[in-house]
Amino acid sequence: MKKILFILGAILIAPILSLPMNNYHSLVVRSAETKEFEKEGSKDDKAPGVLQIYQMTIKSKISNRYAHTAVTSKVRNFADKAQEAVFSIILPDSAFISGFVMEVDGKNYTAYVKEKEEAKRTYDAAVSSGLSAAHVAVSARDSNRFTVNVNVEPQKKAAFYLTYEQLLNRLGGRYEQVINIHPGQPVKDLNVEVLIAESRKIINLKAPPLRSGNEIGVENSELDLRADIEITNDTTATIQFNPNIERQKQLAHILGTKEDDGLAGQFVVQYDVERDPQGGEVLVQDGYFVHFFAPTDLKPLPKQVVFILDTSGSMWGQKIEQLKQAMIKILEQLNEHDTFNLVEFNSNTKVWDINNHSASIWFPRSNRWYYSDDDHTFLTLENATFPQAYPANADNIQKAKKAVEELKSDGSTSMYTALEVGLHLVEIERLDKNSDVKRQPIVIFLTDGDPTDLSTEAITTKTSEFNSGPRKSPIFALSFGAGADKKFLEKLALRNSGFSRHIYEAADASLQLQDFYKQISSPLLSDVSFKYEPSVTSLTKTEFPIHFGGSEIIIADQKMPTPIVDGIGKLGKISFKPMITNSISNIERLWAYLTISQLLEKKESSDDDKKVTEKKALDLALKYSFVTPVSSLVVVKPNDTKSVDTVEAADGSSKGDRGLSGGYGYAAMSGQFSAAAGPLPYFPAQRPHYAVSMAGMPGPPGLTMPTLSLDSLQFPTRHMIRFGMPTTIASTPRTPLEILLDALPWLENILTNGFIKMASGTYKLGINETISDNVVCAKTPSNQEGHCSLLHQCPMVHSVLSSQTDFFDHFCVLRNEFAGVCCPNNP
Repeated sequence: MKKILFILGAILIAPILSLPMNNYHSLVVRSAETKEFEKEGSKDDKAPGVLQIYQMTIKSKISNRYAHTAVTSKVRNFADKAQEAVFSIILPDSAFISGFVMEVDGKNYTAYVKEKEEAKRTYDAAVSSGLSAAHVAVSARDSNRFTVNVNVEPQKKAAFYLTYEQLLNRLGGRYEQVINIHPGQPVKDLNVEVLIAESRKIINLKAPPLRSGNEIGVENSELDLRADIEITNDTTATIQFNPNIERQKQLAHILGTKEDDGLAGQFVVQYDVERDPQGGEVLVQDGYFVHFFAPTDLKPLPKQVVFILDTSGSMWGQKIEQLKQAMIKILEQLNEHDTFNLVEFNSNTKVWDINNHSASIWFPRSNRWYYSDDDHTFLTLENATFPQAYPANADNIQKAKKAVEELKSDGSTSMYTALEVGLHLVEIERLDKNSDVKRQPIVIFLTDGDPTDLSTEAITTKTSEFNSGPRKSPIFALSFGAGADKKFLEKLALRNSGFSRHIYEAADASLQLQDFYKQISSPLLSDVSFKYEPSVTSLTKTEFPIHFGGSEIIIADQKMPTPIVDGIGKLGKISFKPMITNSISNIERLWAYLTISQLLEKKESSDDDKKVTEKKALDLALKYSFVTPVSSLVVVKPNDTKSVDTVEAADGSSKGDRGLSGGYGYAAMSGQFSAAAGPLPYFPAQRPHYAVSMAGMPGPPGLTMPTLSLDSLQFPTRHMIRFGMPTTIASTPRTPLEILLDALPWLENILTNGFIKMASGTYKLGINETISDNVVCAKTPSNQEGHCSLLHQCPMVHSVLSSQTDFFDHFCVLRNEFAGVCCPNNP
């Protein structure tokens, strides 16, 4: 899956949002000129000069751990002049935007997913032609801020509709759905709803008190959500949060923010499902399957933990003290069958001898961070004698705590030597013939800065080469503070079977470190392998070096499997046979999400052809309309608005965001109607005044219709986002898709993201295509001679296609990829 970044102060549906909440507004529509807000009961409830949010709704539907969240924010300008509304939302690291529509003064402006470079070219063309719109790109995997600015005329309204999707990751034995709320003002109609519909019994469901998101702390009962939890049955529940204005102000006061700025916090829902101890659960639907694996009743594996800790000069002050606090608590969590090594590094690397601190080994030379010409005392891995791993008994843990208390910050940051030494300690333990226990190695590498010995690329390559073969150990990398290079540490961890986390410089940094360790403290299985018969072709990742208690492994593919899971537990090799169940939810979309996520991860962690891997991810992102690091969202905007920006949600000073500016100047595609480029297709509509004419084809007799056309920069033809588009008012031209769905309402049942699903395969609707191929077809609905045509190009048969069964009877294929209907030659 995508990189999992970790911040304990702002848990976001783990994988987790990595940004201190006090650095941004998580969900905002606000006036750029004023935030005045009168109390309820005043005249018209609004003072002059105010842009008011009169409704904010957030609905999240979770099915089979897959969440589809829709955000709606509606505003009205009560001022006597135009004002700028800003819609801004922070998305979790694991989320893909899947839809966005703006409605300004009753007109819709819809977003489309395009390949990044194509979107950039569209932007350049739009700018050169004087159009105003926007290109929104996801640039970082840590966390993403989606922002749109739009002018709202006096006494007019605007609405924003955004959807995003994500697979909930299980951590600590539970799933967590976290929704950031910060309207910037009290809202009369504020409603958050989470609907859970799982395949197995829901357990441990709760809505804990509202979180500030700033730091980890004890739950505050005064921030109780008073959420309405309705349990429909064992597998279905609804959680609603609908605070009135007074309650919003109370919560704001308790959280320490201004009451007139409204509620600013995190709405959280936690739950788990009953587990199948025999190998997990396989859900199948329409040729796709997803396999959830989280076995229970397994004892943890004994482990060797190698702590490699940065004590360079930049760790001076609060950071070194927080590291000491965390390490003392972490040492107490080691199990009696575990062993550990304590390694620190600055200009050189020190392997601690906890029995005799003065006998600790500095490698490759003394602990001085500057050297005179006559200092030539070097060690090598072959001639150095390092302390062996210490058993985690009470005596050794106490000695290790004393060693930790002596840590001091000094010197530079020689990273590769430290990693080489740490991995060598794993090798020593593996080759120890006196030990009758095979332990799972875990290397924890923490740093707050840049390497001073080698380049980051050289360190990644050399470490991966050194850490290969039977001695390979998972490396878990922690970036501590804004000075750490998060992207480098992510790649280092991924290439060495681990993952990375970011630790923020805040009062709770010690708690963040402790919480991270809890996630990896209980390895249950090693060398986990998923095998499926018959062989499947589009499998996501199937080999996992380690599985931790409280987490979950997820596999997906396109064929009905007979699965077997093998792994090594505390008592040796073990096999599991999962339970197979039919599902009614969209397994295909979950498969696409998971496949894209893992392809993006593979692109960073593998030496395979990156262009090929990226192309596969891009093709899927375009097909399913996901905004990802390889695709962009093109937003159609009115001519009189400013450009849309997307900014890094993470601190712009972070080394992990190198080369990525906070804002993007990409404007967008046009989407404005003009008389320049030829008419739009005609579609019969339920309301005739919405119809427009098609090139070369008159409308119905007796009906006079306006002719509207796209300008030279047309909408993307294949990747329109289908999501809850608001119904337009009577004077607003409807989109071609809306009009077609009016005429053929059954079409929505077989249409997903612009694709029609048939028994013989999946075909494009081609709503914006024009195909004139002379393809003969078998039978028209009126039994005449005909040709294969796109649905929207054959309006004369719409009245007789009363159901999808009628369509199936007259279905044909164009160019091996488009869904067609047999259309009469002489209507």
